[in-house]
This record gives sequence, C-alpha cells and structure tokens, in this order.
Amino acid sequence: MSTPIETTIRAADWDSRDLSGEVHEAVEFVDVDMTEATGTGAAFTGCAFRGVRFNASVHIDAAFVNCTFVRCNFFDATFTGCKVVGATFDACAHDLLKVSGGDWSFADLRGADLRRAAFENVRMREADLTGADCGGARFARVDLSGALLHGARFAGTDLRGSDLTAFDPRTMELRGAVIDPLQSIVLATALGLDVRD
Repeated sequence: MSTPIETTIRAADWDSRDLSGEVHEAVEFVDVDMTEATGTGAAFTGCAFRGVRFNASVHIDAAFVNCTFVRCNFFDATFTGCKVVGATFDACAHDLLKVSGGDWSFADLRGADLRRAAFENVRMREADLTGADCGGARFARVDLSGALLHGARFAGTDLRGSDLTAFDPRTMELRGAVIDPLQSIVLATALGLDVRD
C-alpha cells in the first residue's frame, strides 16, 4: 500500500482529458485539474493525488488501487464499475459524488462528509467509515460487511438492500434511516433482541 512515488505531475491541465486506457503507477499528481475528464479502463496503482480537482469527471471500469487522495474535490464526479480497493481519502470534498457498482473494499473514508453522496450496488467490504457523516446519503444495495463504523452517522440515510451486519446501533447514529424489513431484523439482533414470529 505504500508504493514509493517515482514520478510527479504538478499543476497540469487535464480538463476534459480522455483518460481511456491510460496506465499510471507510483505517480504523484499535485494540483492537477481533471475537471470533466472522462475515460474507460484507466488504471492508477499506488498513486497519490493532492489537491486534484475531479469535478464532474466520469470514470468507467477504472482502477484506483491503493491510491491516496488528499484535499481532492469530487464534486459531481461519477464512478461506474470502478475498483477503488485500499484507497485512502483525507480531507476530500465528496458533494454529489455518484458511485455505481465496482469495488471500494478496504477504502479509508474515516471522517468523510458523504451527506450528499450516493453509493449503489457497491462492494465496500471492510471499508473504514469511522466517524464518517453519511446522513441523508444513499447507500442502496451496498455490501458493508466487516466495515468499521464506530461513530458514523447515517441519520436519514437510505440503506435499503445493503448489508448491515457490521452495524451496531449503539455506537452510531441511525435516527430516521430508511431500511427494509429484513434489515430491521439484523439491527434488532445486533441490539441483542430475540426476534420471533
């Protein structure tokens, strides 16, 4: 996960760039503008993104494996079927981020503000959402098994169809969250209740 950086790209203008098929490994991107960049199948491995603007960018079947994102802006960015395994997000802005499909397992989103983000059909096994604010967000059919969720806030969040086996209502905020009947049994069991017909 700590791949040594070999190349640095600084203050480049990649606005509207087609990233399709590009491969980058151990590259540091500093203050790069990727606004409205698009692409299918791009691969970034062990890369670091610092102050990068991903605003309104669209990524399809891309890979951002073991990458680090620091102070990046993902306003209105879309990730479809992407592999973001083991990525770390630090002080990033996620307003209107849309994630559909793909694998975000082991992603570190500790303390992230995800209130205006939407995740659907995403694998987020063992992701770290400790202290994250997901209030009012959409987490539909998301695999959150094994996720770290202590102190996370899901007040008013649409969680229907998601795996909530890692949820402990005693250590997180769930007031007003939208769940389905099966999930209510999972949460009741987590509280030590004996659910019977």
